[in-house]
Formats: sequence, C-alpha cells, structure tokens
Amino acid sequence: MKIGIRIYIIIGLLACSLFSTAQSDKDVAKVQAILHQQAKDWSAGDIDAFMASYWQSEQLQFIGSEGVTYGWQSTLDGYKRRYPDRAAMGQLRFEVLRVDKRSRKVITLIGKFHLKREIGDLDGIFLLVWKKIKGKWLIVADQTCA
Repeated sequence: MKIGIRIYIIIGLLACSLFSTAQSDKDVAKVQAILHQQAKDWSAGDIDAFMASYWQSEQLQFIGSEGVTYGWQSTLDGYKRRYPDRAAMGQLRFEVLRVDKRSRKVITLIGKFHLKREIGDLDGIFLLVWKKIKGKWLIVADQTCA
C-alpha cells in the first residue's frame, strides 16, 4: 500500500514538473516573439510600435550611454531624440544570447543588437528584464550598451 502511494506522489510531482517546464518554455517563446516583433517595428520606422513592449509606467528603467532614464515617456522621447529619422534607425537585428526564467513572472534576456545603416552601422549588447503584468510580458528594465 505504501509503495502505491509513493508511486502516485512521484507521478504527480513529475507531471507538475513537466507542466511547469512547458509553461516556462511557452513564456520564453512569447518573450522572444515580442523581441522579434520589436525588430520588425523598428526596421519599419515605427518607434511607437517598438515601445508597445515596454511597461507604460514611471517606474520603467532604461540605462544607456547617457545614464539612467526613468519612465515610459522619457524612454520614448530619448529614442526619438537619438533616432530622429529612418536613416538613423536603420534595420534592426537581435541575437539572443541567454534567456533565464527567474520566476513565474520575471524573465531576463541578454542579447546583441545590430543596426545596419547607411550613416554607419551600430552594434551593442543589452539586458532586458521582462515582467508579466496583467497577463502580458512587458520590459520593465532595459540596459543597453552600444
């Protein structure tokens, strides 16, 4: 009798583990799909659509060569100032280096970016912190170094 109960417990734990792994893979795939869409939006010259993946909050953090920026609007304004036209924006490509699911609601993603531009290409590396807020994965912190 005790062996039968142990087997049920083991099967139950394995099922929970497999479900958790599948959910984790689904969340990571969702974040990567959003990142892919961001590259398409950027390359189309649509900074506003690119920014849809960012948390629309004054608590959003962006760290770049100019220091720390707080807030969604300030981050958008900074992008528009640094990339005023299509020539400056170029064609964006991301390379994902590492993705870690930190918890059910937090994912970190490290990657490289490449901007192909007639005015000169630009390369860099970034760390994004994604948080699931109201069922949607959003970037809550972005550290980008060019």
